[in-house]
Amino acid sequence: MLELILANLRVRPFRTLISIVGVALGVVLVLLFTGLARGLTDDMAKRAANWKAEIVFTRPGSTGITSSNANVSTRYQERLLEIEGVKATVPVIRYISANADARWGIEQIDGLEWGPFSEMNGIGIVEGRAPAANDEVVVDERHLRDKRLTLGGTTEVFGKDYKIVGIFSPPSGSRIKLTLDEMQKNLEAPEMCTYILVKIDDGADPADVAARINEALPGNKVNLTRDLIIDAQDRVPGLNTFLQVLVGLGAFVSTIFVLLSMYTTITERRKEIGILKSLGASKPFIIRVIEGEALMIGVFGVIIGLAVSITASLAIEAAWELPFTFSPEWIATAIAIAIAGSLVGALYPAWRASDIDPVEVMVNE
Repeated sequence: MLELILANLRVRPFRTLISIVGVALGVVLVLLFTGLARGLTDDMAKRAANWKAEIVFTRPGSTGITSSNANVSTRYQERLLEIEGVKATVPVIRYISANADARWGIEQIDGLEWGPFSEMNGIGIVEGRAPAANDEVVVDERHLRDKRLTLGGTTEVFGKDYKIVGIFSPPSGSRIKLTLDEMQKNLEAPEMCTYILVKIDDGADPADVAARINEALPGNKVNLTRDLIIDAQDRVPGLNTFLQVLVGLGAFVSTIFVLLSMYTTITERRKEIGILKSLGASKPFIIRVIEGEALMIGVFGVIIGLAVSITASLAIEAAWELPFTFSPEWIATAIAIAIAGSLVGALYPAWRASDIDPVEVMVNE
């Protein structure tokens, strides 16, 4: 049977190729979009993970997806340092706003005192120096490349030009960092911040210290940093729904391509099928042959789709620095929908082929 299946595919190479391309398109659609979504969220998590602080102290409503508030008093620093197990604290203002010029339409800016923040989190200046005045900022290497800026040049923040005096690494949080005092002035929020990073004593249990903070300062939000970065993908509203829609679209594309191709093929092969049935081929045999062809198309489509996805992701990452992360779960999903879509798409044509009357075919053709 395998020889018959391969012979049928070789007889109509162009139509077979079109079917394979259709299945590969579904695989590419699923893998590229899910890989990009996973890569971006993993990048967000990686930057957040560069915090060495174990606890984030804030208040309800301080941060959101598209905005943030400076509603935490910096006076909490002193009270936090009095709690057993707390080693150091650093207040930070995280400002998030819509910006059409930003890569994803959202821009994040941090306001903080660079010295304590750098010391707490192990983030250093790789070129230039730390900001010493309110009109100076430091940025990471990615921001410098994306905006085509230079060290010693300026970048616009809040409608004003700030001098870029340093480049920090590794990336952590927002890619632009002002002084805390300057951010407070811009937001008209003196002695306020969005959250306070808390570094605990060596050997202390973060959960125990967090419990003591909750007890001493009730009514606030005390988050463990490790909990904030477990699954960044789940923290982007609608992302999983979007990916599920893409998977459904990929399955639909694969199914339709195979259905149309196999249906047209069966129409052209009525005489061949009639001869097979006149020689004793049963309905199940005809269905197995057609489904076998669809399975081979699906397998070849998966192979080509995987190759194209990997090649395209490398090219896109090199050209636009967009990170891709292909997870085993999504790869398995793409393979499953490609194979299943091919088999389902061939069901109706296979049933029509098995129902052909050999007598009628011989009389008419």
